[in-house]
Amino acid sequence: MPTYDYRCSACGDFAVMRPMARRDEPAGCPACGMLAGRALVAAPSLACMNGGARSAHAVNERSAAAPKESRLHGAGCGCCGAKKLAGRPEAAKSAGSRPWMISH
Repeated sequence: MPTYDYRCSACGDFAVMRPMARRDEPAGCPACGMLAGRALVAAPSLACMNGGARSAHAVNERSAAAPKESRLHGAGCGCCGAKKLAGRPEAAKSAGSRPWMISH
């Protein structure tokens, strides 16, 4: 069910969750009880997805502007792992004690 914003002349803005069919009807102010008309303060918000998906979207939105950086890289990382041996490309490509595994 969407949340709509209303503006009371005495108390200010408040939000009410109600069906779309009743969006334009005046709503009672929770503080004083006077009927208030709808105000277009923000776009109506819909909470129709489950809580886990909604919180995941919120985390993604926050991290889009300021992503966290990880300084911990795994063994064999190209930037902070062991240096490749010059002149021995086969030693640099093998994955330790498993020569049949080629690292990327």
